[in-house]
Amino acid sequence: MPLKALDIYKLLPKKNCKECGDPTCLTFAMKLASGKGDVTKCPYLDEDAKVVLGASTRPPIQLVRVGVGELRFGVGDEFVLFRHEKTFYHPTALMISVSDRWTADEIRVQTRRVASDHLVRVGADLRLNGIAIRNDSGSPEAFGKAVAAVEETATHLPEVLMATDPAAQEAGLASCGHFRPLIHAATMETYPAMCGLAKKFGCPLVISAPDLATLSDLSKRCTAEGVARLMLDVSPSSLADYIPAATLIRRLAICRAQPEFGYPVFLDATRYGNQDTAIALGILKYASVIATETLPPATLRAALTLRQNIYTDPQKPIQMNPGLYPIGSPGKDAPVLMTVNFSLTFFTLQGYLESARVPCYMLIVDTEGLSVLTAVASGKLNETLVKESLKRFDVGSSVTHRKLIIPGYASPLSGRIEEETGWKVLVGPRDAAEIGEYLAQEWKS
Repeated sequence: MPLKALDIYKLLPKKNCKECGDPTCLTFAMKLASGKGDVTKCPYLDEDAKVVLGASTRPPIQLVRVGVGELRFGVGDEFVLFRHEKTFYHPTALMISVSDRWTADEIRVQTRRVASDHLVRVGADLRLNGIAIRNDSGSPEAFGKAVAAVEETATHLPEVLMATDPAAQEAGLASCGHFRPLIHAATMETYPAMCGLAKKFGCPLVISAPDLATLSDLSKRCTAEGVARLMLDVSPSSLADYIPAATLIRRLAICRAQPEFGYPVFLDATRYGNQDTAIALGILKYASVIATETLPPATLRAALTLRQNIYTDPQKPIQMNPGLYPIGSPGKDAPVLMTVNFSLTFFTLQGYLESARVPCYMLIVDTEGLSVLTAVASGKLNETLVKESLKRFDVGSSVTHRKLIIPGYASPLSGRIEEETGWKVLVGPRDAAEIGEYLAQEWKS
């Protein structure tokens, strides 16, 4: 089990020298306890303490990065079994497959699709993470050509090289090894050669075994070979077998009972008849990287939405950036509607305003992601904030009038806002669905 901050503090030199970058030894101990500190930064620790702290304070699941550049992604580095205990940090990476039996043109079309497909939802740009190239032909030459076709089309996309033959892996790595693809997968028979390739090209390595006991042994062997960045493919025969296996791996990693399981999990969804179910279970149950066939638009949207929901911090509401947002092409006489920066509120109101076809402005004030009712009750939404927002975003220069429409649930603040800002306050409806009718009747009158 991980040590608590005070237990760690007892092992520190208590010099408060600041050489570790923290102001006190206690602050350093708290960082170590949360898994965010590096024990080697303390120059005064004796070797025994380093051994104890090194095993206890590093993240229970190692962070593994795939790819280079802006689109590279990291998985692992998780600290909890259940999201409500804290949060999950690194979203599941979705990798779309191509086969080395396809023509070069077919591979290019798929690669361009993966590079361009995205979904904008509640202010976030949701994308696929990369390409998984499969060595279905069994030929190293064909595999090398397939990898080259992907590289010619989109060199920035992270890749998974899915070949069990080390010779095929080497042919693929000849085209993209310096871009740090994920190598899939080493087995008990091939791990010496696969570990050699992972070390040569500096790539992370997936290890695969038919049961957890063998996977544990293989993890230890690869670590002994000098490969520290691993992923675990539990290779279950069915999705019913995947759930307990992935859960047990996560549980053993989180409680640090078996450090050899302290790595991200890889799931090949194409092994199963119901790929959609496999993707959903993988996102819900600890798969850090999922390889999948081409996804229909509806399935893609569902998968990206599910992933966003699971990997949104439950302690932090999704927020919009405060500001003045035009709807349509508003003129100087356009209405100004003030609301909060809770993303669901923003997009709901925006949708109804666009449907109403009334050019206007949305003034979004910073309530730290709270809804209108919650912000009013907590005091986050108040007359001072509204006054500062009107000034900060220079709303007065965008319109000639001095009228501000506030949400119905903010009506208790209307008088104080008028006194503080000098603007006439109009109280809008409580239900955003009624905003079109409200503007048609109240604003024009």
